[in-house]
Amino acid sequence: MKILKLGIIGAGFIARFQAQAVSQIRNVKITGVYSRTAASAEQFAKLCKELEVGDCRVCQSVAELTQHVDAVAIFSPNFTRVSIVEEIVDTVKKGAHLKGLICEKPLARNLIEARKLLSLIDEIGLPTAYFENQLFMKLIRAQMQQLRPQQEQMGPLLLTRCSEEHGGPHEPWFWDPTQQGGGVLSDMGCHSIAVGWYALTPHDQPLDFLQPVSVSCDCALLKWGAPKWRKQLLDKFGIDYGKIPAEDFTTGIITYKNPVNGRLAKAQFTNSWMFEKQGLRLFMDGMGPGYAFEINTLNSSLQVFVGDAAADAVADSESALEKSTASRGLLSVQHNEADLYGYTDELKEAAAAFLAGQNGFLPWRYGYEITKLVMAAYMADEQKKTIDLTDVQVQTALENYIPLIQQGKGREVLYQ
Repeated sequence: MKILKLGIIGAGFIARFQAQAVSQIRNVKITGVYSRTAASAEQFAKLCKELEVGDCRVCQSVAELTQHVDAVAIFSPNFTRVSIVEEIVDTVKKGAHLKGLICEKPLARNLIEARKLLSLIDEIGLPTAYFENQLFMKLIRAQMQQLRPQQEQMGPLLLTRCSEEHGGPHEPWFWDPTQQGGGVLSDMGCHSIAVGWYALTPHDQPLDFLQPVSVSCDCALLKWGAPKWRKQLLDKFGIDYGKIPAEDFTTGIITYKNPVNGRLAKAQFTNSWMFEKQGLRLFMDGMGPGYAFEINTLNSSLQVFVGDAAADAVADSESALEKSTASRGLLSVQHNEADLYGYTDELKEAAAAFLAGQNGFLPWRYGYEITKLVMAAYMADEQKKTIDLTDVQVQTALENYIPLIQQGKGREVLYQ
């Protein structure tokens, strides 16, 4: 069995989650890590040893990392993506042998950066994989397989509604719209937009078969714009939403056109950093002619109850569920979140593709298309109108568009 030696750039939350996924895959080993924060890299290497996912070497540079791995996964913050890929391309040109590059969602903060990344990759011709885990969720794949006969007889889905919601990110840079690229729309809207498009697509057609024709969107700063919560954000992360706010709620609709029969389908996305239930919730449903599906990751077959006395003894709220905001009461428990959310299957697929010399199921060019839809959603919110994606002037404007929120000017659109 061929083994893919994987190198990790970035040693934060998502990297640790992905390490748990690697522990469930036979042909991937983590053999190196590089992080701007040395302590984080050391902790990550220790975690890899505990999980028995490989002899993870702590590297002092991107160049050193590329000498000890077959493929590199970029899990570093969004604002580092271009510079990181520039370093990787330089090392490959100097002789580093890599089989592929992985980039965690979102591919880039805007289309300017996304084009730069694609241009850099074209210089060295490496296979790529864009990591959008929700398209690999077993629940999504199972409903598509189960409803395949209905789709063939009655026609594909006509409406999807997808959401990802939790109480807010872990790290300061996620809250800073100039570093992250925006707020919850940039952070999690890309998930919901991608999985909605995917679920609508007929099973025998490519990912980009349905053509996006229009986008509407509404962004708002609700919970984290209130004085009490602004202060908490400032005290905990040093981010002042009185000065550089980002949206903590967004909802919108993307309309797609079937190029063969001209029929329209719609995908609604809703995302928030103000979800106050058990923890992270992914909710997806779809309606077709005479059939439907629904997914809710908080509907667990395992629940536990923790009383006040016991909760005071153990206060790790995320031991039961990612982004959990409670450590007591009736708690939903997911015993294998890495698999539930699709991380194991996206890694497994990427490894098989790279070992075969191919792009992953979702190449970086797909990530570019998702970035374009996220930018169109921000534009729709700013202009307070539905954006016509078939308009040549709109297409041209999107190429160099940077949302006001991403520029640090969120007060102009969020504080009315």
